[in-house]
Amino acid sequence: MNTTKNRVLLVDGMALLFRAFYATAMSGYFMVNSKGVPTNGVYGFVKHLFTAVNTYKPSHVVACWDMGSKTFRTELFDGYKANRGEPPVELIPQFDLVKDVAAALDIPNVGLAGYEADDCIGTLANLYKEDSEVLILTGDQDILQLIEENVHVVLLKKGYGNYAMYKEDSFIEEKGITPKQMVDLKALMGDSSDNYPGVKGIGEKTALNLLKKYETIEGILDNLPALTKAQRAKIEQDLDMLHLSRKLAKIHCEVDVVCELDSAVYQINETRMNEKFKELEFKNLHSLIK
Repeated sequence: MNTTKNRVLLVDGMALLFRAFYATAMSGYFMVNSKGVPTNGVYGFVKHLFTAVNTYKPSHVVACWDMGSKTFRTELFDGYKANRGEPPVELIPQFDLVKDVAAALDIPNVGLAGYEADDCIGTLANLYKEDSEVLILTGDQDILQLIEENVHVVLLKKGYGNYAMYKEDSFIEEKGITPKQMVDLKALMGDSSDNYPGVKGIGEKTALNLLKKYETIEGILDNLPALTKAQRAKIEQDLDMLHLSRKLAKIHCEVDVVCELDSAVYQINETRMNEKFKELEFKNLHSLIK
């Protein structure tokens, strides 16, 4: 049983920003303020953040960010996330603005060029889990691989305040594999949103069955003769891509980032927050502070 008093909320900043932006952008609503700056994504980010804080009552909060589209993964594989277009013009000014708002709420912003927010989250989760309960707030299922005894994932569902909370036992019960096996699962089946193929012709069902039986990619490769002829042929044909896909799928938890817990205590300076909200012409967010 967890007797630690710290509860650290690691926020996948881009996941919240994009979700909030597209929720209103679909209807053409960008909340442009009197300076001509669109703020719908930032406003929704704050609303998601406050709602999660009210729900999970963290003692500490850290926001992690992607720092540009070039990472070690794009160097490994040209096609990585190459299916994603340029961000909409209304979103671009909100990338810096959302970090300013997080800073105004005294929430540390963490990111490192060459890595994704997930890698920073994984690194910090490893750092904090010894003495704290870690909650990761995201909309991205890739991060489920980080779940362990003291690290839980809160997945955003549609709307505000709707979450799927994953702990180690609930994950295993639902998926039939351990969180660590998620990496090998994605290596086998690929990931269409991140645009890497895995093994052509092997979908989630087959990949899950193979991992339940043989546990790891090494276990599967050691037992190739026991596979069906078709499965064996597909894996042998795409062996290089299988290994590459695993490197792309695995969250790198040894990134050169650090954030002292003392600097992440969740304690809003209301004067500073109100000044920032006034500058951005945000209304109705104060009522979410509890």
